Amino acid sequence: MRLPAGFRAAGVAAGLKRSGRHDLGAVMAEEPAAWAFSGTRNVVRAACVDRNRAQHRSMRPVRAIVVNSGNANCATGEQGVWDNEDFAGLAAAALGLPHPHDVLTASTGVVGRQLPLDGIRAGLPLLAESFSEDGGSFAQAILTTDTVTKEVAADLSGGGRIVGMAKGSGMIHPNMATMLAFVLTDVEIDQRRLRELWAELTVTSFNQVTVDGDTSPNDMALVLASGRRQADLAEFAAALATVCRRLAQKIARDGEGATKLLSVEVVGAVDDEQARAAARTVAGSPLVKAAVHGNDPNWGRILVALGRAGASFDPAAVTISLQGTPVYRGAPV
Repeated sequence: MRLPAGFRAAGVAAGLKRSGRHDLGAVMAEEPAAWAFSGTRNVVRAACVDRNRAQHRSMRPVRAIVVNSGNANCATGEQGVWDNEDFAGLAAAALGLPHPHDVLTASTGVVGRQLPLDGIRAGLPLLAESFSEDGGSFAQAILTTDTVTKEVAADLSGGGRIVGMAKGSGMIHPNMATMLAFVLTDVEIDQRRLRELWAELTVTSFNQVTVDGDTSPNDMALVLASGRRQADLAEFAAALATVCRRLAQKIARDGEGATKLLSVEVVGAVDDEQARAAARTVAGSPLVKAAVHGNDPNWGRILVALGRAGASFDPAAVTISLQGTPVYRGAPV
């Protein structure tokens, strides 16, 4: 998929996975890029999440993101923290960047194994030679148990472009998921406004995904803006929201063991927070999921799940529709 102006990407096989598939990737901006970050709320966190969060507070622009898949570098002690710093430093040197702080890091894979720096060190020169304006190889390099790559693009009326690439299949639940999401745009936007917007959008997209109820220590969502194009910011915000939601849906559709995609829409709640709580509870209910899997329109399971969601509502005033067909309006239809 063609990247927005000002970005290049690459993905290579560095031998980090037994499968021999791509496992080392990078996105690089030609000039310092504005960026925003959202990361896992799990108390157990990988070194890459803590490092990116610390850099996010500094407000410095960045030039690159480097990702390894197959190894989470989580629960690896102080050695894991230093290995992550080495990962950033090695990547900066290979990409010709002056400082490790120009590079954000991301890792995904098995928890509790030390980062294979020897393989990364050997693979980075090949990665540096493989950059192109197409994001396909990078989208492959970030996968773990995913069965498909996840890419979404949107073009704006003024010529701007947004491209999102993500991975995620298992350990998926609101408050992020075993998910890495990288969104690139060539739109010019102030970094503070971009961060405000990103904080809003991750709540209504990535943090609404649930597959199995587990939350990862590695998940993060990043957006980078090269500033090459002028755009109407309202149009940009709407398009960015669409890209994030479509990526979130692709993650849910590719959930480990999933055969169906369930979308829950809540209308008429007291506020957005209660609406999200209701939607999450219904989508995460094992009994609701079992009914959907068995093609059973068992609306009673939906209604009872709503009752424990913590949202205020009158059961007699509830309407439940499945596939557009009303099945309950305060009583069976």
